[in-house]
Amino acid sequence: MKKSPFIGLYIIMAVLLVLPFVLPNSFYVDLAIRMAINAIIVLGLNLLIGFAGQISLGHAGFLGIGAYATAALPTHLGWHPILALLAGAVAAGLLAAIVARPIFKLKGHYLAMATLGLGIIINIVVRNEAAWTGGPDGMPVPAMSLAGFEISGDKHWYWIVAILLSVSVWASLNLIDSPFGRALRALHGSEVASKVVGVDVVRYKVAIFVLSAVFASIMGSVTAHYVGFVTPNLADFFHSIELVTMVVIGGMASVYGSVVGAVLLTALPQALTSFEGWETVIFGAILMLCMIFLPKGLVPTLAAKFGKGE
Repeated sequence: MKKSPFIGLYIIMAVLLVLPFVLPNSFYVDLAIRMAINAIIVLGLNLLIGFAGQISLGHAGFLGIGAYATAALPTHLGWHPILALLAGAVAAGLLAAIVARPIFKLKGHYLAMATLGLGIIINIVVRNEAAWTGGPDGMPVPAMSLAGFEISGDKHWYWIVAILLSVSVWASLNLIDSPFGRALRALHGSEVASKVVGVDVVRYKVAIFVLSAVFASIMGSVTAHYVGFVTPNLADFFHSIELVTMVVIGGMASVYGSVVGAVLLTALPQALTSFEGWETVIFGAILMLCMIFLPKGLVPTLAAKFGKGE
């Protein structure tokens, strides 16, 4: 009998329920929150890269749009934080929809360079528009409030991101098992064959790019409110590469691989801090070894080895 793909979701939910009661201090709660935020972003990015086969090296730019929308609109225009979050998501989605059609006419290295350029442009804008964004120094973010209740502190944010992560995993599992998800996997396998069987390749590419951009923008807003301050580093090239690395290490076209990759690569730099001066070298060596011995990613490789599907 084939196992339910939702077993992993139940495990994730159980871990999230227990975790805040066993973590020793606020440092680990903060780390768990950052893991969950990264996992949600990587879930959206993996739908684009792993399932649809479309690379994006500028995805942190959409994080920046969400983060700065939720910081600048309440600060300068007096918008409610929720409205600013939604405006950031709409702006990221519209930008993704506008640029997707010309960008996805490209393939391979050309596509990678185009998405990289998009991310760099967004980063330059938030650095240069100092009157609105604070420039390179960044800007504070007003507190998030819901129905008059101000969300603050690690405990509040932990449960919010835990719910968001559970919903995101559930939604991703349902999406990839839907006709939309099957179309994504088909165009990843062969665009020509997909066209032959009636798949509108361009429409699906645009749709998944917009969806992953909205994922990123919303979590950019959440990150900004959680941290209470936003800087252009959130939208820079290196952050985009970190997100892509999480997808690759965890496993492309793997929902649970997205979560595992985000958790591991968020925790690894913290675990290596004791190797003062050498942590970057060790981090790079670990990534190299993973790519050599686990080329398909951690979760798909282990699943194949032990004969278990997701």
